[in-house]
This record gives sequence, C-alpha cells and structure tokens, in this order.
Amino acid sequence: MKYFVISGEASGDLHASNLIRELRHLDPSAKVWAMGGDLCQQAGAQLIRHYRDMAFMGIINVVKNWGKISDNFRAACELLSVEQPDVLVLVDYPSFNLKLAQYSKQHNLPTKVVYYISPKLWAWKSYRIRSMKRYVDQVLLILPFEEEYYGSRGYCSAQYVGNPLVDAIDQWRLSGVSATFRQRHGLEHDRRPIIALLPGSRTQEIKGCLPRMISACSRFAVENRLVIAGAPGQPKELYDSIAGHCPVIFNDTYSLLDNSVAAVVNSGTATLETALIGCPQTVVYNIAMPHLASLIKPYVIKTRYVSLVNIIAGREVVKELVAADFKTATLMAEVSRLLTDVSYTQAIKDGYQEIGAMLGEAGVSKRAALAIVDGVWTDNGATR
Repeated sequence: MKYFVISGEASGDLHASNLIRELRHLDPSAKVWAMGGDLCQQAGAQLIRHYRDMAFMGIINVVKNWGKISDNFRAACELLSVEQPDVLVLVDYPSFNLKLAQYSKQHNLPTKVVYYISPKLWAWKSYRIRSMKRYVDQVLLILPFEEEYYGSRGYCSAQYVGNPLVDAIDQWRLSGVSATFRQRHGLEHDRRPIIALLPGSRTQEIKGCLPRMISACSRFAVENRLVIAGAPGQPKELYDSIAGHCPVIFNDTYSLLDNSVAAVVNSGTATLETALIGCPQTVVYNIAMPHLASLIKPYVIKTRYVSLVNIIAGREVVKELVAADFKTATLMAEVSRLLTDVSYTQAIKDGYQEIGAMLGEAGVSKRAALAIVDGVWTDNGATR
C-alpha cells in the first residue's frame, strides 16, 4: 500500500518515524512519502518537505511565511492527486492538516484519512470537531481522556492506542546511553548537579523563553551547571547569542533530563517527556502582551492547565508560570524550591508515577500501525 505521512514539527517527526517503521514492518512493500524531518527519512520515507520549512507559529510569522506555507500545501495536494495514496496519516499540525483532509475528501480521492495525534480540541478551537467528522475517517488518540471527549460529541471512529512517548522513552532506556552522558559531553570532571533548560523547538519560543530562563537560573550557576537542550534543526548560534557560554546539547535531551536534578521546560510535549523520565520541573510559557493574555485566557483555552502533565493528572503536579506569571523572580523562587524542598520534589515524582500508569504500556506505534492497516483492509472488504 501507499502512505503519505505529514508532521510539521520535531516532536511529531519522532512519532511519525516510529509509526512509519511499524507500517513498513507490517507492510514490507509499502511506499511512504512524508512531510516531516530527518527521522521520517531515516525510517524509510521519501521526504518531500522538511518541517524546518513548515513550523511557523503566531499570526505575524504565518503572514511573513505565507508564500512558503502555500507552496507546501500545493506540494501536498499534488502528491495526493497524482499518487493517490491508500492512506493519508496526519500527525498533529491541525491548521495545515485539516485543510489537506478537506482537499482529499472534496476531490473524491480514494484515500483514507487517518489522524494520529489529533488536534487538542478539548483545550481550544473545539469547533474543529466539525471538520474532523466531515473529513477524517479514523482518529488514533494518544491521551486517555480523549476517547470520552470524542465519543461524547458523536465521533465513534476514535480509539485510544496509548501515548507514543512511552515507546520513545522505553527505547531510550534500553539503549543505556544515559549512563555515559557526562563523558560524552565533556562534563565528566564537573560534578555539579545539572539544571536542564528546555526553551522549546521554534525560534520564537527560544527567543521568548531562554533569556528569562538564564536570568532566573544564573543565581544557581555556581553550585549547579546550567545546560540547554538544543532543538533539532536550530543553529547553535541562536542559543549562543542568548546564553553565551552555557553549553547546548543536541539530540540527547532524554539523557540530559535523566542526569538533571531539575528542569525548566517550555510548555509542550517536552513537559510530558520530562515527567516520564522523572525529572522535577517547572513549566513556563511566554506570550506576547502577557497581562492581556492572562485576562483572555479563560475565554480561549478550555482547560484549567496548559501543561500535558497537569492536564492528564487533572490537578497541579508541576508549577506552571504562564504569561504574566512567567517572571524572572517567580521562576527563580520555583527553581530554588525544586533544588531545596525534598518533600516538594517527591510529591512531583509521585504525580509522575500516576501519569505513567494512566498512559499504559509500550507498543503504541505498533498498535497504531495495526489499526491503520487493519482499518484499510476492512474498508476494502479483505482480511489480513
């Protein structure tokens, strides 16, 4: 069969690549195209666009790059129309992906549309459920509460397959690379505890978060080592222009977190990764015009929390410093507590254990691939 997989950013590239591997294992003759990253390509997909040219965040950035976004969309539509893959697999990235699903259905293409890592409708833009019902044939969910959310809104073709981060972290643990982290990065002679800084993957996120992270944590830099997690596709010069001589480590974030006593993490997938690895964290999120954003937040975001950790737990497991609360002084106080309050960090780790139990066992990518392949065979009136 033929598959077209679309992921618009780094975290999606990881999960898409694991899914592609499982699809090719189940279907050895599979032909796979992707709009994604290096990992999708390494998994055996023919890459037609890299996510570096797709991940644009915020109105101003979207407007500035509208020509590139339009070109990406035309390229995706052309592949769908010419190759007519059996399955279109959409990985997050809803603004782009839902329009492509619409294109496929409105042009009566013989392609089954599957959404893997669906839009966070329970948090914002819940009106997108209408597009999901019209244009998406099957939804594979990665958060345990999403199945009830979709079911209560009349969407019956949605099933929870588990969270792919469980797979990714399980594979990393089996590799054993964490034990040599300090040696591999020239830190073996510096025995100071490490504070990990994860400022996000997009350029504007890094520029918005990292200066305050550095400013708040510099107070602890004598007795602790600050280390930045570099995002795939971002130049080291970007971090150096903000953080100076603070070390930046690429492609080893899990081992960094595993060797850290505390982390400051920009809200996103990384907050859940940090929890599953077990590193106590504070979650931050920078927003333009923060005071105004704090006022309108209840009308835009439908959840009480912004981090996946707290949303899944249904309570505050980790402290969130968002918009107007994301200040150097408040972050400094929270990091100090992570470094000194043992009962506080133990409570965080206990919360992590609860979340891990809720997410379930590894094998998520395999279950998702089976659901996709079996679904196509069933639709075609065949059995495997």
